[in-house]
Amino acid sequence: MTKRIVVTGIGATSALGGTAPENWSNLLDGVSGAHTLTHEWVETYQLPVTFAAEASVRPEEVLPRHEAKRLDPSTQFALIAAREAWADAGSPEIAPERLGIDWATGIGGVWTLLDAWDALREKGPRRVMPLTVPMLMPNAGAGNLSLHFGAKAFARTVVSACASSTESIANAYQHLQDGLADVVIAGGAESAIHPITVASFASAQALSRRNDDPEHASRPGAVDRDGFVMGEGGAAVVLETEEHAKARGAKIYATLLGGGVTADSYHITGNDPEGLGAARAVELALEQAGASADQVTHINAHATSTPVGDPNEYVALKRVFGERIDEIPVSATKASTGHLLGGTGALEAVYTILALRDRVAPPTINMTEQDPAVPFRLSTEPQPLGSGEQLAISNSFGFGGHNAVVAFSSYDG
Repeated sequence: MTKRIVVTGIGATSALGGTAPENWSNLLDGVSGAHTLTHEWVETYQLPVTFAAEASVRPEEVLPRHEAKRLDPSTQFALIAAREAWADAGSPEIAPERLGIDWATGIGGVWTLLDAWDALREKGPRRVMPLTVPMLMPNAGAGNLSLHFGAKAFARTVVSACASSTESIANAYQHLQDGLADVVIAGGAESAIHPITVASFASAQALSRRNDDPEHASRPGAVDRDGFVMGEGGAAVVLETEEHAKARGAKIYATLLGGGVTADSYHITGNDPEGLGAARAVELALEQAGASADQVTHINAHATSTPVGDPNEYVALKRVFGERIDEIPVSATKASTGHLLGGTGALEAVYTILALRDRVAPPTINMTEQDPAVPFRLSTEPQPLGSGEQLAISNSFGFGGHNAVVAFSSYDG
């Protein structure tokens, strides 16, 4: 029998704020999280891109020093977001063997790895920290969350580039359906605003070069978009069976209806211009949801603001929705947050959940002239979603040809 899976807690930290409510408020207000970087390394390495969307609340402002120094920044963000989500869910009392972790990252502990390399090269092997490997490994987020919350059902890690944390939520749905846990903390985090990643993405012509106007640099769907803006942070959701949530009297945000995960097998960095894999991920999510394309009332698009990626996503969604795609309210929230890589899907899932709760699609900022090749129904103002049951999907696509989509519906008891 298919179980109903519900969202009972959310947490988020990004360029828009250190908590989920702050993120949501600033997103609706059209705030941009992108700013000029003030680090010395920007000038030292003469980077061609000098801005990003750094988290507005630094981990060291939240975590005790003794805790933070044992964690890579990506894991610090993971812990901050997951703690907020857990508290928001009412800190459920649950047997450790019935609590699971589905976590994600796209790159993992890049700061730890490269700082250790600098220490080895400049000062010798004795100066490399003994915790270097536990800090840099991609599963550090899942492992540390398991330790912190006492989760013994499982602690799994997804690393599928920018689709990572959407895939982790899709996996959590299946793990709950399979009875492997009663409660799962799912999400993802990333902290990769580092000279090597900025230089690499810039070399690949993937980043916007609007150094003189960073707040307006991310422009999904706009005719003059020129690349994405790097972001950082993390987001988490607490998921559980409806039966378990009701038994403990938990508040419920939304229903997680299912997810779809596919691969393009087309190109290591580019997505399929025919949108076949992405479209199939949407179709699989809707199939698992037991819903039709006609029932979808809102889409949080992947929409990175790259010249090629945005129209390819439109092509993929038109395969699924036909001409109706031009009528569905679409939000491209990376315009505000930047691109959190492996953490972006979880953050956008939180926004999708809140859009359903408040029945409003958040705005897409920086839209001056929309590209005719990307004729989504984007709005520079919040778009009302109306009354009645709402069904929304959130899309994520990543290097390696990864596609992941999750579907949520409003919850009315």
